[in-house]
Amino acid sequence: MVDEIYVNTIKEFGLYDEIWQAFAVFLPIKSVGVQGDQRTHSHVVGLRAVTSSDGMTADWYPFLPKFLRTVSARICNQVRSVNRVVYDITSKPPSTIEWE
Repeated sequence: MVDEIYVNTIKEFGLYDEIWQAFAVFLPIKSVGVQGDQRTHSHVVGLRAVTSSDGMTADWYPFLPKFLRTVSARICNQVRSVNRVVYDITSKPPSTIEWE
């Protein structure tokens, strides 16, 4: 569901054709947060979006703050088990595009 929200928001903002790959990563850690009037101990999701011409190198996509604010709020509001969203701004190299 997180990946669907992410990709649909990319499309809604008209960015789909500017990005080579985009996906969400469910991280094996939990974070303390507040949702409604309750303290939560929920999951963290990482978002990754890159541009590339050859797949051998890639740069992270420079989303505007409005996009990041919108997609983060949607994910946290619609996915009950997530209370934190992070965005990966690491290029390839040194990282790979995938998370393993």
